[in-house]
Amino acid sequence: MTAEVTEPTPAPERPSPVGRAIETVRAGGTVVITVLAFVCAIVVGAVLIAVADEATRAAAGYFFAYPWDTFAAAWHAVSSAYLALFQGSVLDFGSFTGESNVPILGPISDTLFNAAPLILGGLSVGVAFRAGLFNIGGQGQLIAGAICAGWVGFTWHMPVLLHLLVAMIAGLVGGAIWGGIAGWLKAQTGAHEVISTIMLNYIALYLLFYLLSVPGFQAEGSNQAISIPIDATARFPRLFGSGLSVNGSLVVALLAALACWWLLTRSTLGFRLRAVGANQFAARTAGMNVGGSYVTVMLIAGALSGLAGAAQALGGNNVAITGDVDANIGFDAITVALLGRASPGGTVWAGILFGALRAGSVRMQAETGVPTEIVQVIQSVIVLFIAAPALIRAIFRLRESRGGGVTQLAKGWNG
Repeated sequence: MTAEVTEPTPAPERPSPVGRAIETVRAGGTVVITVLAFVCAIVVGAVLIAVADEATRAAAGYFFAYPWDTFAAAWHAVSSAYLALFQGSVLDFGSFTGESNVPILGPISDTLFNAAPLILGGLSVGVAFRAGLFNIGGQGQLIAGAICAGWVGFTWHMPVLLHLLVAMIAGLVGGAIWGGIAGWLKAQTGAHEVISTIMLNYIALYLLFYLLSVPGFQAEGSNQAISIPIDATARFPRLFGSGLSVNGSLVVALLAALACWWLLTRSTLGFRLRAVGANQFAARTAGMNVGGSYVTVMLIAGALSGLAGAAQALGGNNVAITGDVDANIGFDAITVALLGRASPGGTVWAGILFGALRAGSVRMQAETGVPTEIVQVIQSVIVLFIAAPALIRAIFRLRESRGGGVTQLAKGWNG
């Protein structure tokens, strides 16, 4: 009797790097969905730019006679707009050839300048997400922080570093109090944070309008809605000289992101906040103070938005506070947090992206006439696609994920 010899099973071949990349894209992970959402938003923006272009519309009138004219005009409109957007936010090619007076680092500086308050506002929204709260009150908290920081900035007179530090703390405290009110109402009365924060937005906005019309806050001898100029000792210093706009608020934003990462991933308080956000009933059964967690997280969220307000008041383009000090950052911060999946690292990158869109839209409008509202449409479409990942999967024929878009987004919020 002879023993039967079995041949060894050959080891499966390892896929090539290109194959692994294709497999990763087909799997449709979070990063892939985010990138494809941005691509789709760029395409939608291109269509709107072409439709708004006068030359393209004129060529479309005789499309069936000479269709190439329409495509050529649309391509010129879209490429010119996106080139101006890129050069206004990343790199101006004319800086190398001497055709432009813009410094080489000027566009990047403008991007980071716009990104700093967006990062702080996005962190505010993201931290509240982790505790299961939807903080719509970034605008009010930012305005409260700007009022407090600005008041300290033009009322108190102190040495350089000390004055800036005290003004920042005042902005932080002002925003924390404004956010804490919504947290306290949620904990004590069950008032929904969406309603209370929206109402607090209006209160803060009209409080600012009132202050800008009374002596002691309004600039002396002026009939305009503008505050007393803030002392130079209380303003954020430029990081790379007076020729570049980026200032110390960027450092504050990055340090705040690092602090939020530590809070949410390494601290006991962060664990408690995430547990409450994941399931408040299970957290209460485990002995956690759910109401206290709501107050705490809204104090933290408000403080972060208050720092964004301090960045606007002490480091913005104006040397005084005006009625538009919020610059819609409070609401843009919501889209930043959504794009960043409410994680500190993702929020930083999302804030930089939205800062680039803000910086580049100004040049895009100046050079091509494309309205800056197109950029707002791109931002909105990005969030729309991220909130509906099934739509992205259907467009690009990616694999289906377990659970719907809301479920996946909730997992992203709660880590």
